[in-house]
Amino acid sequence: MRKVRFWGCFTVVLIVVLSAGPLTTREGIAQEEAAESALPAIEAEAVNGEDSEEATVPPEDGVYFADVIVRGQTVFQVGSLENVSASQRAAGISRRIASLLDRTEGAVAVTVSPTDSPDVVSIEANGRVLMTVTEQDAQDLRLPLETVAEDWSSKLEQSFDKPPVAIDVVQRLNGTVRQLGADAINSIPALIGVLIVVLFTWLVAKGVRFSSFQWAQRTEGDRSTEILIGRLGYGAVWVAGSVVALGVWGIDFATMLGALGLTSVAIGFSLKDVLSNYISGVILLAARPFHIGDQVVIDGYEGTITQVQLRSTTIKTYDGRMIYIPNQEVFSASITNNTAAKYLRSSVFVGIDYEANIVEAREVIVRAISSLDKVQPDPIPEVLVSELAASTVNLEVRFWVDSHRAGFLETTSIVAQRVKEALQEYDIEMPTEIYTLLLKDVPDELKQNGGMVINPNDGKSQTATISEG
Repeated sequence: MRKVRFWGCFTVVLIVVLSAGPLTTREGIAQEEAAESALPAIEAEAVNGEDSEEATVPPEDGVYFADVIVRGQTVFQVGSLENVSASQRAAGISRRIASLLDRTEGAVAVTVSPTDSPDVVSIEANGRVLMTVTEQDAQDLRLPLETVAEDWSSKLEQSFDKPPVAIDVVQRLNGTVRQLGADAINSIPALIGVLIVVLFTWLVAKGVRFSSFQWAQRTEGDRSTEILIGRLGYGAVWVAGSVVALGVWGIDFATMLGALGLTSVAIGFSLKDVLSNYISGVILLAARPFHIGDQVVIDGYEGTITQVQLRSTTIKTYDGRMIYIPNQEVFSASITNNTAAKYLRSSVFVGIDYEANIVEAREVIVRAISSLDKVQPDPIPEVLVSELAASTVNLEVRFWVDSHRAGFLETTSIVAQRVKEALQEYDIEMPTEIYTLLLKDVPDELKQNGGMVINPNDGKSQTATISEG
């Protein structure tokens, strides 16, 4: 409330100063002097017609005492009267002083002069009335009227003398520090209240998050949804607690929202990506295209989901790297969830000789891989003829793997090894590619040998069709 009142007073002073404006014509000067002389008259009338009960009526703006400012420094404070608030009275006095200093060169003589009323004295500078000191001021300070007038005139006269730059800087710093200290002391109750609200909000938020998480575990059974529900409850409590804390500090939440509404367009553009990521995160946690621990492919990145937050999704790749993808990109990308189903199908290709018995080869392969623990018996493995190549009959061996028990690549490698060993065990040949070579000017030795070329490295023969060009 102290800051709100301070800014309210500052606004009133600023409006009064700006409304006065720089007057350069004689008519403008006359209007300004008339306006300045009106407030002391109102003060005197207020004193002549006041009684003790009316003087204690709270002012409309809630400010009982306001600062009189000279060269940016507070000289003393004046109180409110029956028909004049403290802010209006201080603003008028400060404006008259500023006008006097702006037009006066050299020293300013400050005097105390009596008035027609015994309960009012005036303080004049260079024969010009700056302000009136009333019996109400004396009662506020619990001092005689003459003593208050002499004290204020002395402070004004000292403040009119322009000090050296160094002293002026020190005085301004001292005044600023004192004001900050006073504001800090006045803000201690509000600060304690805010700390209590924050602590209470933190405890309630933790309790709500734990309760929401426990409830989600009993009803949902999905960790991503459990995290979403817990975080939403936690955030909702903090929003409510923040509103209460702002109220304790003295900030009107509705006024703050109105002020933010003036810049909502700029804030919306600047926070567009952040808000988009948060909204996308909520949708992803609600739609659940994947869960923590799933192996997925997102926007070219493949790995295991380790964390789903409101802003980003974390993937740990198979080589141990951590990838943080903004939820906006995850939401708009195509997602391949490799572990959404319990089993995955893999395949291995193998080529056998044209002379081999395909039925026997299929039976051998099925028996070989069916005995592996990492291959699912249901659906049963199958062997299909996929291609009749130039030198081999290519078979596709299909089998299903439990993705949660063994790695896809590891099981595929084991199956390929087992197929090769089983075919070799039953003497089913897996020939290499046969090439047909067309040669010109074939030597007689090759013609006599019938086109049989012996490889000296492995002792195996490779047949080449030789034609004389």
